[in-house]
Amino acid sequence: MDTLVSTDWLAEHLGDDDLVVLDCTVWLRLAEGGGYVADSGRPDFDTAHLPGAGFADLTGDLCDRSSPLRFAVPAPEQFAAAMGALGVGDGRRVVLYDQNRSMWAARVWWMLRWVGFDEAALLDGGLRAWNLEGRPTESGPARPARPATLTARPRPHLIAGRDEVLAAVGDGATCIIDALGEAQYRGEVDTYGRPGHIPGASNTPAFDLVDRDTGRYLPLEVLRRRFPDDPARRTITYCGGGIAASSDAFVLTRLGFTDVAVYTASLQEWVTDPANPLVTEV
Repeated sequence: MDTLVSTDWLAEHLGDDDLVVLDCTVWLRLAEGGGYVADSGRPDFDTAHLPGAGFADLTGDLCDRSSPLRFAVPAPEQFAAAMGALGVGDGRRVVLYDQNRSMWAARVWWMLRWVGFDEAALLDGGLRAWNLEGRPTESGPARPARPATLTARPRPHLIAGRDEVLAAVGDGATCIIDALGEAQYRGEVDTYGRPGHIPGASNTPAFDLVDRDTGRYLPLEVLRRRFPDDPARRTITYCGGGIAASSDAFVLTRLGFTDVAVYTASLQEWVTDPANPLVTEV
């Protein structure tokens, strides 16, 4: 199974006994006073979802809810147990999708890689592409999952922490990529309390990785021109909360980059310490 599957492929394999399909949708809305509020996509899932799909809740069991940070990464064993309860486990495959340009699905995909699970793919275009083709959906709560055991074999190098990012600023050896929009990168929009981007970071917005009509990822030959050209270099992606950054990291991995990490805490953590630099120069 490729890391990105088409609607045709999924329609053909929906009945496979070892295949699990999960909707990962979350919606962000602006909060009073700045920042975002994250709303689970479960109500939308209950309205319409792919046949037989389950719901993977990044605002619930798939995050560390004791953390002050949104979407904080839980312990590997906690994440593996939560995915196992959804039917994702050793010897099975999973296809992930969402309703918002695949960024949320990419975050779950990245976390699965982080715990050592490689039999995961994104549905290209997510629910939008599926609906555009008039394919069938279901409504109502998810059916009970067939529990599985997902053995955690963590790969800590796939998630970068604040200290690694700070050390990488100006070191010349690490490539840092900001996955937010251009206005946020340039500091024209202040979403997280301090404007700008991490010094030395380039900008590849996650929204620009997909076709705006279908939600499908652009061809690899197009995406290749939007990223640096050294696939062996240590590369760290970030955004506001590690979601858009996961889509950049997903594409980088498909392009053959071999040392990619997501700064999952991203700017929501970075801005809280004035010692962490931000710049607006491009």
